[in-house]
This record gives sequence, C-alpha cells and structure tokens, in this order.
Amino acid sequence: MKKMSCYENLVMKTQMNYSGHYSTYASGGTAVVLSKQKPLPYEEQIQEFVRRVQEAECIIVGGASGLSAAGGGDFYYSDTPSFREHFGKFADKYGFKGAFSGMMHRFSTRNEHWGYVATFLNTTQNAPIREPYLDLDRILQGKDFHILTTNQDTQFVKIYSEEKVSEIQGDHRFFQCSQCCQDETWDAVQPVADMIAAMGEGTMVPDELIPRCPHCGAEMFPWVRGYGNFLQGKKYEEEYEKISKYIQKNKDRKILFIELGVGRMTPMFIQEPFWELTNSLKDAYYISVNSEYQFLPEFIEDKGIAILGDIGTVLKDLQKAKEKSAFEKTYKGLQGWGDRFEKASLKSMVGGGRIDAANTAADHVNIMKKAYELGKNI
Repeated sequence: MKKMSCYENLVMKTQMNYSGHYSTYASGGTAVVLSKQKPLPYEEQIQEFVRRVQEAECIIVGGASGLSAAGGGDFYYSDTPSFREHFGKFADKYGFKGAFSGMMHRFSTRNEHWGYVATFLNTTQNAPIREPYLDLDRILQGKDFHILTTNQDTQFVKIYSEEKVSEIQGDHRFFQCSQCCQDETWDAVQPVADMIAAMGEGTMVPDELIPRCPHCGAEMFPWVRGYGNFLQGKKYEEEYEKISKYIQKNKDRKILFIELGVGRMTPMFIQEPFWELTNSLKDAYYISVNSEYQFLPEFIEDKGIAILGDIGTVLKDLQKAKEKSAFEKTYKGLQGWGDRFEKASLKSMVGGGRIDAANTAADHVNIMKKAYELGKNI
C-alpha cells in the first residue's frame, strides 16, 4: 500500500468527516463548530488582511470555484449570460441550464457527446486570465507562495509555473484513458482545437476525431474529477507532493493560508485541511473570502478571519489598501531621510504602483508624465 503525502492524508481525513455529515454540508452548513465572535467591520478586515500578507514569510493560496466565478467564469451551474455566450447552441438544442448539466447529459451519439466535451474544454483552455487572478497575482508580488486549487480551468497555470501550482482535482489540458488502462495522460489542447474546427457551427464531431487510448482503444476522457473514472496515478500524486513538500518545508515559518471561494460540495480539499493546518502550525494564520459563507471555526477564532463579500471586490480593495500602505511607508521613510539634512525637504511624491521591475516604467506613461511635471516645477 502506498504511503500518502501529508496533504493527501489530511484530505482523506476530512473526506470521512464530510461523508459522515453529508446532509449538513448539502444544506449549506458545516459539521465544525463555528466561532460566535462578531466579525470585524469590513474595512478593518481589509487592513488586517494587508498586515498579514506583509508579515507572512510564506503564503498558501487555496483557489476554488468561487474565485473563477467572481471573474466571469460563472457558467457551470446556471443559465448565465456567459453560459449562453459559450454554450448557446447546446442550450437551445438540448435545454441545458449550466455547463455541468451538459457534462452529465446522456447524448444519443458519441459524436454529440464529444461535440459538447470539446466545447467545454475549449471554453476554459482559451479563456483569458480573469481579473481576480490578476489582482491576486499583484497581491502576491514579492512573496514566497504556493497555489493549491480544485479548479480545473487552467487559470493559475496561465500565470505561474507548474512547480508553483498543485492541481489536485485535475486539469482541462489533459486526457486520460476512460478505463484507466494505463497510468498516463495525454495532451488535450490540440485534439480539442481539431474537434472545434471540424464541428464548426454544428454540435457534433466526426468519428475519426473522437480521441481514443492508444493502448486499449477505449475513448479518452478529460483528466478531471467529477465526471467519471478519475485517474489517481503518478500525475495525481505529483500534484499532492508539491503542496505537501511546500508545507513540510515551511511549517516552522510564519505562514498565511488564504482560502478563496470554497463551496459546500468540496470543503474537504481546501477549507477543512486549511483549518487543521492553521490549528496545528504554531505561526499559521487563516483568511477566507467567500460571497456566501462566513465560516470561522471556534478552535482557530484567534488565528483567522472570514470575510463575507464578492471575491473580485475584496481582492481589488486589498490591492488598493496594500498599495496605499506601501506608499505611506515610503513617504515616511523619505521624510525621515530628508529630516537628516538641514536644507532638504520632501515636496511631493508620485505613486508608481506596479512599477516594480526593470523595464516596467514604460507601461505607465501617465505616471512618468506626472513625475516629469513635478520635477520641472520644483
């Protein structure tokens, strides 16, 4: 029997808790006793968030479905405008009310099935990086961090290297054998592009483009949990190893766990393991952001905060507060330096947020113009 990595072991433990209290979770609750403390006012929560990010020696971000939904990836569960944009022809023909409904539909032919699967994967593979992810990236600049995600939509790997991201629920860029005959995954990006091109305005793909396992001939399937026989082999273990090694390496440091958008279907992959780790690690702190749930366990009520609000808005407010804090620190520092010299004084400052590396100033012409005018008039 294989030895599980530390994070996978935590997930297995919390899955057992979830199974034992399924009705509680299904109704939108949690089996964990929650804090009765009154949450801080929103502005104070943002300031505390900024302070914790600044003080953290390392950060683990847990990104779930709510993070993508906040940036427009809200087509999975309901008949939203974005669902109509990407899946309109299938909605009209089959009556689907959300992308996941189509993944569970029993099509009359495999050609139709693969027409829909290709459309689903194409939508996420080629989606632009959503704004909340870009704001999060700005917040993490200069920090030691690792990303853990249950999202399969490839948003994080469009920003970061594979080494920085643990995709423990799979990835839409890969196929596996639907029968798991081999511990192997294959590229799904080019086959999907070929199917989309062949399908055109229709809803079916030709027989010869239906992807098949080169070993047993069975149809392939996306390497993702939730729709079928998810391959939990070498690649799966590697994803868990990345997050487990990061935790083991940093367990004695001041570590911040940030949970973003966990729903009630999958609390066992990010939320509850984060609670356990925050409790067990001496210098750990936990912050969650969720538009629906404000869950903070009683046993870590002094080591965390839960922010109720739109994730996109919270991240933008956090980024603004972070930039303001950095500006104020710089201003005070320059003022203190100027006070050392009798004839020196600080006349003014120009904020250059996001000018943080070589050659980035050229992307902020307005800031450079302000600096020029300020210098010319002194």
